[in-house]
Amino acid sequence: MMAEKLPDWLQMYAERISSYGVFGGNIANHVLVNEYRPGEGIMPHEDGPMYFPTVTTISLGSHTLLDFYHPVGREQQRADEQVTTCQTEQDRHFLSLLEEPRSLLVLSGDMYSCYLHGIRPAASDFITENVANIASCDSRYGDTLTRETRVSLTIRYVPKVLKTTIALGRRK
Repeated sequence: MMAEKLPDWLQMYAERISSYGVFGGNIANHVLVNEYRPGEGIMPHEDGPMYFPTVTTISLGSHTLLDFYHPVGREQQRADEQVTTCQTEQDRHFLSLLEEPRSLLVLSGDMYSCYLHGIRPAASDFITENVANIASCDSRYGDTLTRETRVSLTIRYVPKVLKTTIALGRRK
């Protein structure tokens, strides 16, 4: 990844979030801006080793449910069951977090490095007991939330960046 100056309005958020110490004393240097319309999502994925193992997301506009999954083929054992291998997305889902408008989500530790995360493509979300942070939110179990357009600012620190400039055009 190549270093590039963030616009001032994004730099302000990067510095503010970094001041909480979530990036190990480093200042965030990467911001991904995504727009999600109702019915759109992003498939379960992991962010990978290029990033510091903490990701922060500011949600603007609508809410969303961020779903967490066991990786394909990962063995799980429940107290009263044999060890099984879960292969379907539905079987691998184990919890969701409600990201409310104007909220900041910080993911680190096992939630960042051991599990996949994604957003189910849906026009609305039904709040169930799988929403782990519902006690901290304005919604309650049984609510149906209609999605509107959501913009996410995913703010991270990338430890290894190239510090160079690109010369466009021809040399004389």
